[in-house]
Amino acid sequence: MARRRHIASSWLHLPGVRRGAVMSGLKTGVVVLLTVLLAGCMRESDFRQPNTNRGNMQALWQLIDERYCFLDEKGIDWERIGRQYLAAADTVSEGDERALFGLMASMLDSLRDGHVNLYSPFDVSRNKAWYEGYPDNYDDEIVYSDRYLGDDYHLAGGLQYRHIDDSVGLIRYPSFQTAFGLSNMNYVLHHFIDCKGIILDVRDNGGGFLDYSYRLAATFFDEAVCVGYIRHKTGAGHADFSPEEQMTVDPSQAGTRWLRPVVVLCNRNTYSAANHFVNAMRYAPNCLIIGCRTGGGGGLPMSYELPNGWIVRFSAVPMTDRDRQSIEDGIEPHLRVDYTDAAVALGEDRLIETARQIILKAYQNNETN
Repeated sequence: MARRRHIASSWLHLPGVRRGAVMSGLKTGVVVLLTVLLAGCMRESDFRQPNTNRGNMQALWQLIDERYCFLDEKGIDWERIGRQYLAAADTVSEGDERALFGLMASMLDSLRDGHVNLYSPFDVSRNKAWYEGYPDNYDDEIVYSDRYLGDDYHLAGGLQYRHIDDSVGLIRYPSFQTAFGLSNMNYVLHHFIDCKGIILDVRDNGGGFLDYSYRLAATFFDEAVCVGYIRHKTGAGHADFSPEEQMTVDPSQAGTRWLRPVVVLCNRNTYSAANHFVNAMRYAPNCLIIGCRTGGGGGLPMSYELPNGWIVRFSAVPMTDRDRQSIEDGIEPHLRVDYTDAAVALGEDRLIETARQIILKAYQNNETN
């Protein structure tokens, strides 16, 4: 068996910046699956209602009441909301699908959750409240300018990468829906073997497959580390959950590992599997996270069919960080950095530039000491 490569260097603590410490002696093995963990767990009869306006609204309300995992955490009075929308459904003419859809979408908006969608043949509901009001802190034209990735960046699976100078490499991963393998990561890290550090950009990454987030994170760990906990819904009560299980990042599942500095860039549109990646990277030994609070999406979603054939998707499996704190509403970075109008006018990405300076300064301090 080929020996696993380590690309290592020490990381000097930056004054005033908190970074995650590695925990040792924890169980190995990721207990997280990829997609809908509860699919097939509910019998059709559990939520059977007539295919009427009230029947469909009742089925939707009951599904959320019994299976959505954040009602208590968010302090949502679902009983009151149900009475309001069931009464409203009675005022809609039977067969007026668009009016019924609008009511259902409005009820689901009360959950304030980007993982909640209603799918019909003519529309898809989606909640935007979780990211509105936050700075974008990302601009495609700047990131893909010649100053950074350019239009000649390398592509390994879903990983876009390029040197931005002789000392710093930049990796952009736009979506955890796009696959990459260990061989892809090995080629990327070998390309940066002479670099002092890597910038890993997951801004505007709306998520995808959770196993990709753990696969990528494992590259930056030197031992198995607990990064959070997961529970499963076990009953109809809002607090009916299974005992928690550890979620572990295991570097034995990685190929080449990078133990030099890595700076992760995130923004509010870093969501779902990307949010879980940022959470995991908080516990990597040589990682710093900069940007603004991530978008969250701390629950794994499941889907179910309503009597009229529409599909509803919602968060059903809650996950926390290793301190058992919810990550549903996002994760604060170690260092807050925002775009400025002045920097944008000069074609500068403040997050990339800040990350570059952090890496170079840490290297200089290391050489001095």
